[in-house]
Amino acid sequence: MPVATTCTVSLDGAVGHVVTVQADVSSGMVRTDLVGRVDQSLNEARDRVRMAITNSDLPWPATKRITVLLAPADLRKRGTHHDLGIALAVLGAEGAVDPVLLKHCLYVGELMLDGSLRSVRGVLPMVLAARDRGITTVMVPEPQVAEARMVPGTTVYGVRSLAQAVAVSTGDPLPEAPPVVESSAASLLQWRGSTRHEDLDLDDVLGMGDARLAMEVAAAGGHHLMLSGPKGAGKTTLAERLPSILPDLSDEESLELTAIHSLAGTLDPGKGMLVRPPYSAPHHDASKVSIVGGGSGQVRPGELSRTHSGVLFLDEFPLFRHDVVEAMREPLENGEITVARAEELVTLPARGIVVLAANPCPCGDHTPHAKDDRCRCRPQALREHRAKQVIR
Repeated sequence: MPVATTCTVSLDGAVGHVVTVQADVSSGMVRTDLVGRVDQSLNEARDRVRMAITNSDLPWPATKRITVLLAPADLRKRGTHHDLGIALAVLGAEGAVDPVLLKHCLYVGELMLDGSLRSVRGVLPMVLAARDRGITTVMVPEPQVAEARMVPGTTVYGVRSLAQAVAVSTGDPLPEAPPVVESSAASLLQWRGSTRHEDLDLDDVLGMGDARLAMEVAAAGGHHLMLSGPKGAGKTTLAERLPSILPDLSDEESLELTAIHSLAGTLDPGKGMLVRPPYSAPHHDASKVSIVGGGSGQVRPGELSRTHSGVLFLDEFPLFRHDVVEAMREPLENGEITVARAEELVTLPARGIVVLAANPCPCGDHTPHAKDDRCRCRPQALREHRAKQVIR
């Protein structure tokens, strides 16, 4: 029976599940079926794959019935990165590629109608999942070769098009193809001071002995920190410099954090592995999903996970929404975030240092034990403000 098999990966958060793609090309009613609990974006792969194969001058079985199974069938699959594996499975079943050559390789890539490839999110956790299950040969879009090679013990092939993927599989010379458009994760906009955090150091801070000691204790023990003081006291100055006294990430931490940023679509492959603790300071109007993680469709890591092994600075903490503060309580206790939905359960790491900063009163001028206290806040407003500085 004309059946060919390839492999891809389906992601649930940072956890990857190897998916077996089987294509059957046989006589029957002319149609293309994609089965195995696929979402809308993946269901549209039937049209993308058909046009990509046709426009690459490869044989498309236009007079036969094509059935593509993504197994296990009870696992929900989503995303366009399955396109390359589906196309090669169809070509293997049609006889354009020897099916034996396709069985032991992971294929990742989104296909355009002309047969060219596009970069996708989450290549690093996909390759990690495949390696853990004994698949050590990987084929990805050319710009993501460096990202895939971050996983030790793997052989990575970078291709620009479906025709090149077929040539690599069969050992034929590579045909010409235009370069693949790189991911937009790299910063497209730079402004004065946008990289200033790279040059900050706690050694720049003079005096403030008690506050410096608190920062050092927090860095040494991985403790969370609360900074309270009037405007201009140096809360932000201290928090921004906390990563400078943290050690470089271990190999395991570096791989975990890089995989999280790959999943979030914020990894710049040109910069390689993340080796320094990250730092983030979201605005106080940030939503619960942006801080904790979630979103519609595939779950994306929030700021708590993107600063795993680093520092998350929440300035003007009393102004953060109540639901955001309550959602942070369990991740701070457990060091991980679990997003539960009707059909999936996603767990993401979140073991970083959270630094909170707040003014002692709404106007920011309250100076305890000072003769020239210029606070203009009413006692009731002052009590409410202090109550918001507590995570219950």
